[in-house]
Amino acid sequence: MGQRGVMDTGEGVISYLKVSTSHGNQYPEATVLCPKPDVFALMKHIALFGGSGLTGQQFLPLALAQGYSVRALARDPAKIPQRSAALEVIPGDVLSAADVARTLQGADVVVSLFGQVKNSPKDVQTRGTATIVAAMQQQGIRRIISLSGGGLPYPADQPKLADKLIRGIMRLAVPHVLTDAQGHADVLQTNGLSWEIVRAPRLTTGPARGQYRVGWVGVNASTSISRADLADFILKQVESEEFVGQMPFVSY
Repeated sequence: MGQRGVMDTGEGVISYLKVSTSHGNQYPEATVLCPKPDVFALMKHIALFGGSGLTGQQFLPLALAQGYSVRALARDPAKIPQRSAALEVIPGDVLSAADVARTLQGADVVVSLFGQVKNSPKDVQTRGTATIVAAMQQQGIRRIISLSGGGLPYPADQPKLADKLIRGIMRLAVPHVLTDAQGHADVLQTNGLSWEIVRAPRLTTGPARGQYRVGWVGVNASTSISRADLADFILKQVESEEFVGQMPFVSY
């Protein structure tokens, strides 16, 4: 007769059958290695929009490295070079209800990093967010984390002179960017979702420092942050509810 048992290796759980010889030694006759339930089963599935952009390309590798599964929508899938069994890239457009619905299937949380790019419609973030929200409601998904800039106002802000000047320049030079940012915020705030808008100042391509401040415009804030550190904060929000219904401003 053999003795069955299990052993937790730290990486997984081994089930085994021990048998005894005439010398009293025991050998494993068969072993099966299964992942520990708390390693993979509890990881969230992320629906990602804007994964091919500069910030998205910082966020996506982080998410995959930490064990999340990701389905990413991209107009040009070639711009998402990552390859992983945990990643599915959906070719399509954020303004297409069918493409968005397919991207959201099975998702626990939505991360929306898309916005104004060259030749995009002037209201792409507002319309795209409305398309995402409609699909979320149809599929029963409540959590969404979106990205915007410091030009989007929030009641807790205390903008300094420099902040006011930047907003003033944007109103003159690219008014549609501010209008679109506000439009997308209005969509998120009026649909009963568990929303969060992460705002950032000037974005750099520098390496991650691993340290940054979270405040409001003009409050515990500076004028820049790297996309790498911004992506780190956004990924942390997947598991956090600290800033639900708020617009934190992340900077050095």
